[in-house]
Amino acid sequence: MRHSGSTDSISSARRRFFDSGAEPRGLIPDNILASWRRCRQQGLLADACPNVAPVERHALNEMQEQYEALRRLCRPELQTLYASANQAGSIVILTAPDGFILDALGNANFLDKAARVSLRAGSPWSESITGTNAIGTALVDRCAVEVRGGEHYYAPHRVLSCSASPIFDPQGEVVGVLDLSGEASMHHLHALGMVQLAVEQIEHRLFEHHFDGADIVRIQPDPDLLGTAREGMLVFEAHRLVAANRHALRLLGVDWQELGRRRYDELFASALPRPGSETSMRCQSGEMLHARRDALSHNSVSSRVPRKGRTRSIRLPEPVFSADLEAEIDRGVRLLDADIPLLLQGETGTGKEVVARALHQRSQRGKAAFVAVNCAALPEHLIESELFGYMPGAFTGARREGATGLLREADGGTLFLDELGDMPLGMQSRLLRVLQEREVTPLGGSRSHAIDITVIAATHRDLAGAVARGEFRADLYYRIAQATLRLPALRNHLDPATLIRQLWHALGAEQIPMRLHPELVEALSAMPWPGNMRQLVGLLRSFLALGEKGATLTRDDLPADLKNPLASTLATGAMPTDLSGSLQSIEQQAIDVAIASCDGNVAAAARKLGVSRSTIYRRLSEQTPAD
Repeated sequence: MRHSGSTDSISSARRRFFDSGAEPRGLIPDNILASWRRCRQQGLLADACPNVAPVERHALNEMQEQYEALRRLCRPELQTLYASANQAGSIVILTAPDGFILDALGNANFLDKAARVSLRAGSPWSESITGTNAIGTALVDRCAVEVRGGEHYYAPHRVLSCSASPIFDPQGEVVGVLDLSGEASMHHLHALGMVQLAVEQIEHRLFEHHFDGADIVRIQPDPDLLGTAREGMLVFEAHRLVAANRHALRLLGVDWQELGRRRYDELFASALPRPGSETSMRCQSGEMLHARRDALSHNSVSSRVPRKGRTRSIRLPEPVFSADLEAEIDRGVRLLDADIPLLLQGETGTGKEVVARALHQRSQRGKAAFVAVNCAALPEHLIESELFGYMPGAFTGARREGATGLLREADGGTLFLDELGDMPLGMQSRLLRVLQEREVTPLGGSRSHAIDITVIAATHRDLAGAVARGEFRADLYYRIAQATLRLPALRNHLDPATLIRQLWHALGAEQIPMRLHPELVEALSAMPWPGNMRQLVGLLRSFLALGEKGATLTRDDLPADLKNPLASTLATGAMPTDLSGSLQSIEQQAIDVAIASCDGNVAAAARKLGVSRSTIYRRLSEQTPAD
């Protein structure tokens, strides 16, 4: 159980430790105190400004290239956490094994603040350089770590609240760290659970990627969890254990040091299952486990590992789509099969990529590649090389063998351009040329390559308005938006309760098992969900990460801000007593209270409400002016 870590107790702990040299036992978690001791022994000065300046751009490019395989493997989870981080005013970070930050994505406002303390790509965050912090301390302790506010060793870092977990390969080597960071004043209660769940999924995919087609033995006390990220995975060579994941080691009561030493008969009292079979096995400890041994014929596991430029979303069951949306999807498929580009429009989090994948799968190109490109997530200086590819030596930090580019990877299939409205103007003209000529010329090259793709674009922006303001090219707009499909907001769903249950089932909750109480479903159905499907799925995922097997979740399991949405908007001032009327009017009053309590600062109000600034501006524009 983590220590509560209140601001007062942390402040008292800092005074005792740094001012008087006393041991602040009971005031901060033991792992934080141990880290403070290590930092002091290394001569780090808590009140100094740490030297964590980022490396030069060319060095960062080389570093990112060195760990490109890791970045690609983690992309699905980075994208999922990015959505939650952006909504919550936080950032998601992926680091190299030595703590250097490879990628930092998330809320633009917090990215700026984080950069002031060098929490950005190219900066070192090992404990020996940056003091006590979630990334560096997780690397030292080799386990998930949460560091809040003043628990950071260096005083300038007290503005941060960070949750991180190391990523292990099947031999127990740390290959990177996943971190979720935000403002200390707005600590995310579920951040650590979300990070740990994401790392479980990364490690599961990493294991299968390393042992594609190999003889893997999968173990779990619950047979329904075999095949999920919570199964134990083992590889034996000559009856000796050579690889395992964390779940397997925990079930067997051994650690990474035993790899290469322990024999099969030292771990299990039962015979090794036949290839392709599923059975029960008895451990030497006496515990019974369910086990499945992969068939020895080659499994195309690698096809489940994201290839370059691809993202993986939660695949929703078909009934999640309403009858009206089903009809629109069928119409969209006919348009795509006629080589007519389609533009998906809808608020952030409405499931545009889920619909895009459904369109692709039902189209004539359904068995070919689906390449998703998030135009908002790719750094501007990398968009061109990512999309069009490049020749060897095209620029400093380029791969020796060059790169194909996402457009050519989509050849024969579907290219999904997500958040197209955020693409820089300069890139829009080149993209338009490719779509017109169906040819791609890589950077540094002179020869064009023909491509055959169908295009689905998506945006939460008003592209027609952006064209009128000169922020988006009119010719590209008319090329992309030859047909449009508008996705409804979650708050407008006709049957949210059924949708919530379907999503819960799609996330695998029934396999654990874990139930949602009807009153909780009713409460979730009544919420406005400014983050739409993405926000709802994020909450359900946090339930799965934090809930206990066999539990029935109730309204008491809701985060505090969702139990009483208005409470989180009040930093100062009293709760209004006249909240009445429609949900829209109550929501508007909450916005008014938040803005007033923040002295008119819309950005601060948005952070308090857990919504984007654009949502507040949109709600303000919807107010009816007084006569």
